[in-house]
Amino acid sequence: MIKPVQILRLLHINYVLARHGLDDIIFAIHLFRPFRFLIYLMPWNWISRKRAPRGQRIREALEELGPIFIKFGQMLSTRKDLLPEDVAEELTALQDRVPPFDGKKAQDLIEKAYGVSVDEYFDEFNAKPLASASIAQVHTARLKDGKEIVIKVLRPNIMPIIKRDIALLFIIAKLAERYSKDARRLRAIEIVEEYEKTILDELDLMREAANSSQLRRNFEASNQLYIPEIYWDYTRRNVMAMERIYGEPMANIEKMKAAGVNMKRLSELGVEIFFTQVFSHNFFHADMHPGNLFVDISDLDKPLYIAVDFGIVGTLNPEDQRYLAENFLAFFKRDYNRVAQLHVDSGWVPAGTRVDEFESAIRSVCEPIFEKPLKDISFGQLLLRLFQTARRFNMEVQPQLVLLQKTLLNIEGLGRQIYPDLDLWKTAKPFLEKWMNEQVGTKALIKGFKKNLPYIVEKMPEMPELIFTALKKMADGENHKKQNDILKELNKKIETNHKKLSYVLLGISGLVISAIILGQPVNEHQQVMNVPVLSWVSAVMGCVFVWIGMKKQ
Repeated sequence: MIKPVQILRLLHINYVLARHGLDDIIFAIHLFRPFRFLIYLMPWNWISRKRAPRGQRIREALEELGPIFIKFGQMLSTRKDLLPEDVAEELTALQDRVPPFDGKKAQDLIEKAYGVSVDEYFDEFNAKPLASASIAQVHTARLKDGKEIVIKVLRPNIMPIIKRDIALLFIIAKLAERYSKDARRLRAIEIVEEYEKTILDELDLMREAANSSQLRRNFEASNQLYIPEIYWDYTRRNVMAMERIYGEPMANIEKMKAAGVNMKRLSELGVEIFFTQVFSHNFFHADMHPGNLFVDISDLDKPLYIAVDFGIVGTLNPEDQRYLAENFLAFFKRDYNRVAQLHVDSGWVPAGTRVDEFESAIRSVCEPIFEKPLKDISFGQLLLRLFQTARRFNMEVQPQLVLLQKTLLNIEGLGRQIYPDLDLWKTAKPFLEKWMNEQVGTKALIKGFKKNLPYIVEKMPEMPELIFTALKKMADGENHKKQNDILKELNKKIETNHKKLSYVLLGISGLVISAIILGQPVNEHQQVMNVPVLSWVSAVMGCVFVWIGMKKQ
């Protein structure tokens, strides 16, 4: 049920869009399309007026609507191949030039988190923000030992704003799934759930600091990516202290070109870093837009990336990781049958999908694209075309892959800005082939053995008992039914034999008694005829019981 406050928020969103002259966006929405004629009834459209460029109007509207919308604009800003150039260019301002909040308020929040004045911790604290983004802003400081750091502090009262807009997204997603088959296929609710988890994680700077430390360890000996050090003594849930870095902002592409930086190497390096994180480390920075990236250009031929802002990271389970790598390689080789089969095997399309039909549909999308030079192929365009095709086969969006797809699109968009002739396929293919070779065959076996060797050595003294227990359980499990049947049959036979034995023993007893009677001396007081009669009766009864016992089934 939509609450009044959520209805008011929806109205406010539409009001902001209209106020910034974005009426067309409102009435392009399927729900409002029948009311498009209202554009001509709005008083502000009756007279011509001078408006700011559309890119600026879109950016300002997103800034006014808050963090959720700013994040959306940041994502779009890296895809100049999917947006008009003027809009994409204007949206880049959302990467690190969001209007800041008051520096004095930031200082108050820091002092509240530490419980002391900033003067107690720092020799110097600059209340003027170094950078400002949708969730937090950054200030510079100097520790007592002279180290230069930056302090990241969350925007005040950010949590209620985020939760309000997330609740609104859930309502929109539920309505969409109720009335739209496409929304059900896209699993809109699950995507919002994934986004909610991601953005709420961003509001915990202790988590971000831990992500940063993990990435720093992963690239500790690397000449590809540098991750600044975290200062844990000065880090809290809403405040994070980090080594201050110096580098050329990624957005200054023209300046780096003029300086003579090897831009081809820089663009390829971005792709290599992405695939290293996804397939070697299985832990990737999922918010790699230009506002979060700097470049050390002290060596023009060997530039080094420097990354900040680790609030959004991603991982994949081994199955998705394997299927993803195989899908990439199959695309590179134009093995469309393999691509179709992998989609079925992974459950990304329904199990009953005809592989040959799905293969044909994929081929019809990919072949025209692959006829172009590889450098002219946009992975973003390819993904969009594939999603459109997959709709016919009820392919569901995989929420766990959405973050990865977003990151890959960002990386490709950024790479093409740096070096327009970037060949994503050529750069990625050798890496994927190497990774796949490491996952199967002798190398994988040795790697697995080495990984488990400490555990094996630890458990070696217990091995005989473990083997015996395992074999016994296996035997018990496999033979349990068979043993029950045998025991039932044995019990039945024992019961039958017991009855047989009883009759035989009675018969033998009768025969023994008969023999004893015949062996007794006869005295004068006994009737002679009684002894033989008793003996014969006992003998006959004994024989009968023995016969019954022997014949008993």
